[in-house]
Amino acid sequence: MKVLLLTTGPVATNVWVLGDISTREAIAIDTATPSVHWLTRQLADEGWTLRYVVTTHRHWDHIGDNAEVVIATRATLACHRADRDGLEHPPSDTPFVIPPSVPALDLAEGSRIRIGEIDLHVIHTPGHTEGSVCLVGAEDRLLISGDTLFAGGWGRTDLPGGDVEQMVDSLARLSTLEDGLTVLPGHGPQTTIERERPWLERVAQERRLPF
Repeated sequence: MKVLLLTTGPVATNVWVLGDISTREAIAIDTATPSVHWLTRQLADEGWTLRYVVTTHRHWDHIGDNAEVVIATRATLACHRADRDGLEHPPSDTPFVIPPSVPALDLAEGSRIRIGEIDLHVIHTPGHTEGSVCLVGAEDRLLISGDTLFAGGWGRTDLPGGDVEQMVDSLARLSTLEDGLTVLPGHGPQTTIERERPWLERVAQERRLPF
C-alpha cells in the first residue's frame, strides 16, 4: 500500500489517498476543497483508478470537492447514513459554494471498504457529528480517524451534530485499540495509538473530556 497526503483548504484539512500496489486501485478519504486537480494528477501519475471516496463526516471542510471528484473519477461515494443529508444538502454559510453530492454507499458500524489487499473496517464514532466514522486497516496498521481523534486532542463537540457524551464514548472505544496503529487524522500531524492512549484511557475511566 502507498499513502498520499494533501493538506488543503481554509482550515488545513487532510486528504488521504490509499493506493493498492497490486490492483492499481485507490481510496480517497475526505476530498476537501481544493483537491480535485491534485487528486486526478496523482492518480494519473501513479496509474491508479479511484474506486471509493469515503467521507468521515459531513462538515463543510471535508466534503467540498466530493461532487467534482466523483464526476471526474466515477468513484463510489460513501458516508455514514446519519451524515448523508449533510452531503446531499450542504450548508450555504461556507467560504465557497459546495455542490451537493449523493452517496452511493451508506456506511454503518462493521461496514468494510476493500480494494486488493487494503481492507478498511468502519467504526461508528459519533460525537463530532452524528455519523462520524473511523476506518481501521488492521493489516496495514492504520487508523483513519477523521475529526474524532487528533494528535493530543479530539474534534469539537460544540458544532452542529456534536455531543460530549457520545465523544467520550467514542474516544473510550478508541482507547481499547491495539498497539501498532498509525493514526491518520482529519487535521494536523500523524500520531499513534500508543502515544494517545494515556489520555484516551483517562477519558474512558473518568467518563469526561479532559478540558
